[in-house]
Amino acid sequence: MTESSKKHTVNHKDGSIWAKGDMLNGKCEGYWEWFRKDGTKMRSGHFEKGKQTGEWITYDKKGEIYKKTLIKK
Repeated sequence: MTESSKKHTVNHKDGSIWAKGDMLNGKCEGYWEWFRKDGTKMRSGHFEKGKQTGEWITYDKKGEIYKKTLIKK
C-alpha cells in the first residue's frame, strides 16, 4: 500500500501562512509556495521525493516575478 500525499501548511510565529504544499512519506512533494508575513508570495516551485526540481520562481515584494531558476537533476 502506498501513502497518499497530504496537504501541509507551516505558519509564521504570528499565525500567517509561511509555506504550503504536499507531503509524501515525510518529504515535500509536488508544488510548494512560500509567503511573506504580509501574505505576498515569496517563492514557488516543485519537489520530487523531497528534492527541488524544475523551475523555481522568486517574487518581489509586490508579488511580481523577480527571478526564475532551473534546478537541474
